[in-house]
Amino acid sequence: MQDIPKDIITKASEGNMGAFEEIYKVASGFVYSVALRITNNPDDAQEVTQDVFIIIYKNLKKFRFRSSFKTWLYRVTVNTAINSYKKISKEMNRRDNYDIAVERQCASRTTEVALERKDNERVVASLLNILNPEQRVCIILREIEGLSYKEISEVLKININTVRSRLKRAREALLAYGKRGVVKNEL
Repeated sequence: MQDIPKDIITKASEGNMGAFEEIYKVASGFVYSVALRITNNPDDAQEVTQDVFIIIYKNLKKFRFRSSFKTWLYRVTVNTAINSYKKISKEMNRRDNYDIAVERQCASRTTEVALERKDNERVVASLLNILNPEQRVCIILREIEGLSYKEISEVLKININTVRSRLKRAREALLAYGKRGVVKNEL
């Protein structure tokens, strides 16, 4: 996401809708991408994106530039997406089964490359689903979004050692899961 000039943020916080639209144009794809990685569902990510911009619109007056706008935006997005993910986690298994059935019906019309991409996305999603929400967010922000430990600490408002601990536990969980999968496949 490209930086948004301070004067645009200030104008938007004062109620200038044109400035707020500019923020939306620059940041909406970024917010959607982060939300999609956390919720693992395009519809939920779209809803989270809408919720994030409502929150930003209502709270932009309180933004005091103590952190970068991007860090604040990450924080709002991650918190909103985690809350959404927790609400829908009970429905995920039913939704996954439906998605698989729909993909099977559409498979004859899908190219081999698209199938491979979907399979990779499904593998990543299933791996992320074994993690608790806190670990999942840390892995997404570090490994997919490329944030530093310090940036993750600022976004989540947690100690940097907590970030390290969550990442370590998440990686251990993923490794243990991978080893179980290998053993099952060999038997």
